[in-house]
Amino acid sequence: MDDKNDKIRLGISSCLLGAQVRYDGGHQLDRFLRDVLGDYVEYVPVCPEVEVGLPIPRDTLRLVENAEQQVRLVFSRSGEDITERMEGWARERVRQLEKEQLDGFVFKAKSPSSGMERVKLYDRNGVPKKVGVGVFARHFMEHFPLLPVEEDGRLNDPRLRENFITAIFVLKRWRQLLAAGFGLGRLVEFHTRHKLLIMAHSPQHYRQMGKLVAAGKDFSLTELRENYLAELVAALRLKTTVKKQVNVMQHILGYFKRRLAADEKQEVLELMEHYRQGLVPLIVPLTLLNHFVRKYDQAYLRQQYYLNPHPKELKLLNQI
Repeated sequence: MDDKNDKIRLGISSCLLGAQVRYDGGHQLDRFLRDVLGDYVEYVPVCPEVEVGLPIPRDTLRLVENAEQQVRLVFSRSGEDITERMEGWARERVRQLEKEQLDGFVFKAKSPSSGMERVKLYDRNGVPKKVGVGVFARHFMEHFPLLPVEEDGRLNDPRLRENFITAIFVLKRWRQLLAAGFGLGRLVEFHTRHKLLIMAHSPQHYRQMGKLVAAGKDFSLTELRENYLAELVAALRLKTTVKKQVNVMQHILGYFKRRLAADEKQEVLELMEHYRQGLVPLIVPLTLLNHFVRKYDQAYLRQQYYLNPHPKELKLLNQI
């Protein structure tokens, strides 16, 4: 489906790849990210605390709210404030990352520099609340608002993992489209192949994006590119659900209404119902639909990324 020689470009917290850069000299190796997803990804590692010049090992950092209700990054023991130092480095680092053509980023959860949400923020009385955002993560998300981002902890959820990985594969294909030269014809092809995948995330965005592409000649190429990408990213951020997946599979079944024998149609409907009831994972009905696509040589469906959104070796559809 995708050429491994043109890999996804993914930023990542260095410790998740096994780099011993943590405050205690350790790491937080994630074997799925390194050994499984790593076959399809070229990682761009970032460790804010080491890159800003802090030693290994080092005192822990924390986010603290001061009397002026400003969030500060300070050392836990000494109270030394390095907020400006980290802020300045982060602003420069995200500008450097523009050159990397990233398709997304995986942050280290709970980190005062890299956590994307629910980082402990201590009030003036030393009481923590999980409402903070890591300094670097905040700068990255503000600078690259359209890129998919996730944390290592959240990726343990099969649905969040599948959603994120689907998004980064789509963004990789979008980057390839831009590299080939953006034009209305290429956009129509891209949109056509992603229609059902978009529908699985958001039927509303599916309709809006269809109208946008149909009226493509009414926009400049720049407007069309920017508007389409904004809609695409918004759609991908909405999680798929069992109900939406069943709706798409019923839509697919409509392409075979004059081809399937009665027993074949009944088998598909039974597997879809088993999926709806949580008795089988999504891969089961999709495998049968893919079989019928090949058997009856359904050219339109054969090109749909919905039926093969990412490499089977990742086994993501086996878990949702």
